[in-house]
Amino acid sequence: MEEFKDEINLGESVVKVLKGIYDPEIPVDIYELGLIYDVMINEDNEVKVLMTLTSPNCPVAETLPREVEEKVQKIDTIKSCEVEITFDPPWSKDLMSEEAKLELGML
Repeated sequence: MEEFKDEINLGESVVKVLKGIYDPEIPVDIYELGLIYDVMINEDNEVKVLMTLTSPNCPVAETLPREVEEKVQKIDTIKSCEVEITFDPPWSKDLMSEEAKLELGML
């Protein structure tokens, strides 16, 4: 049971890091924007983040995934982090949290 608790805490730590990363064009973090589709952590504490971008032509297409990898790998117990970009399904405003919509005046 203790091991399961550690996994939850590690997952929460990864989400906390993701909430500190912002799309430079939108004043909302990438987690609340709905850009993060999945976070997988294996028993070796290797993380895989499945994420998207607001568009395939996003100006941060090169730098944002690298920023996610670098910041998640800074968590003490994380061995490695790999980011996979997908556009299936494509990002839409429907993926944004209520908090993000409120922040952007969409509610």
